Amino acid sequence: MIEEFPYSQASENNKQAILDVFEQKLQGKSSVLEIGGGTGQHAVFFGEKFPNISWQSTDIADNITTLNLRINNADLKNVPLAFTLNADDPHWNTGKYDAIFTANTLHIMSSKSVEKLFAKLNEHLNVNGIVLAYGPFKYAGEFTTDSNASFDLWLKERNSNSGVRDFEKVDELAKNAGLNLLEDNSMPACNQLLVWTKPK
Repeated sequence: MIEEFPYSQASENNKQAILDVFEQKLQGKSSVLEIGGGTGQHAVFFGEKFPNISWQSTDIADNITTLNLRINNADLKNVPLAFTLNADDPHWNTGKYDAIFTANTLHIMSSKSVEKLFAKLNEHLNVNGIVLAYGPFKYAGEFTTDSNASFDLWLKERNSNSGVRDFEKVDELAKNAGLNLLEDNSMPACNQLLVWTKPK
């Protein structure tokens, strides 16, 4: 039963909206690297929806055990057990993928960690691969809603290096990594799903 595993209401709420984008953007893709798998709800849900795509989830070391509880229980052939990946590590112990997905991580990570994350993406993305990042963003330095402004204050009270990221700065990091912005999708609960592509 779902009560036995770590649970995120946010993941439950956003999975269908993300799926609507994935059904278009993941066509023809065969592998996804998920950064920050959290509770494993996304890995299992999308693994079930895309049985022909290998979905490799990852997270920092402290979260791997709980992440793998749900993945192990689901027992999906295309969703192997998650392994440790930290954006701050100089070398990622993984190969290349057709898509890299991360949800609700950029505002938790420090700005330096976000920079290191984007600097590594091209190295682990196949040609014509895509990067998909879900979460709240600011535009021209302004929050899109009062709730996101309040959320940013709450984040900074917990960790002064975290916070809602500026879209322009994140997009610049992506450009510096050789990625081109493909889409900026408005999502429920004042979030966005940004999509970049790695051109030939």
